Amino acid sequence: MEPHALAPAAAPGGPLAGLSVLVTRPARQAAPFAVRLAALGAAPVIFPAIAILPPDDPAPLATVHARLEHYDLAVFVSANAAEYGVPPGRAWPPGLVALAPGPGTTETLAALGVPDARFPATTFDSDGLLALPLLADLAGRRIVLFRGEGGREQLPATLAARGAAVDVVACYRRAPPSSLEGLEAAFAAGGIDAVTLTSSEGIDNLWTRLSADARAAWRACLSFVPHRRIAEHARGLGLAVVETAGGDAGLLAGLSDWARARPH
Repeated sequence: MEPHALAPAAAPGGPLAGLSVLVTRPARQAAPFAVRLAALGAAPVIFPAIAILPPDDPAPLATVHARLEHYDLAVFVSANAAEYGVPPGRAWPPGLVALAPGPGTTETLAALGVPDARFPATTFDSDGLLALPLLADLAGRRIVLFRGEGGREQLPATLAARGAAVDVVACYRRAPPSSLEGLEAAFAAGGIDAVTLTSSEGIDNLWTRLSADARAAWRACLSFVPHRRIAEHARGLGLAVVETAGGDAGLLAGLSDWARARPH
């Protein structure tokens, strides 16, 4: 995918006017985030670091969809899990409570017809989810957990340890981008002022395949990340990182604060 594909035109003025911001999240989430960047005056450069694809075997997901009414709780670990895990073309069971790690996934669920998803108030990750009072005592509860192939085991293991019967279903798989040619060209041309990163896996998909010159150009930019774990991973590669809080709103606020403080 070439940089600038699907990117909206920058609005005149705004705190990010004249700045190009690299958006590395998967394509479905990149487009709405790029619209918000453009509304602040930025020129978004869209280059997904992870391609999101259907699972190799769709049968387990179809089985879960056929018996959704049998579950008490449905946990979606990310916006991608919501995009690929919510059954298309049917109403969400009224008694099934959905949970998400943060407001971004909750917004995606609402757009897909899943109302009133619960999410943490502050810590937008698995630890925040597990701190919800709703998940404190799960004896006799039936939970379906939607995630990508090869997801981390902490969340389902903890839910099971608290007494739940947990079914984990892989509703999508991740793959690296097919080519980094366009991204190499953007870095070489000095066309990126700041980078947004939302996944350690996505960082590695780019970093391990970029040239030394592109890596140097990336190190010369500030990278904005929404979570401590991602920040630590990026700093381990020598990247200059600004850690924000509050999901997309935090990323946008961090970018805006940085832009206002830059010398002109």
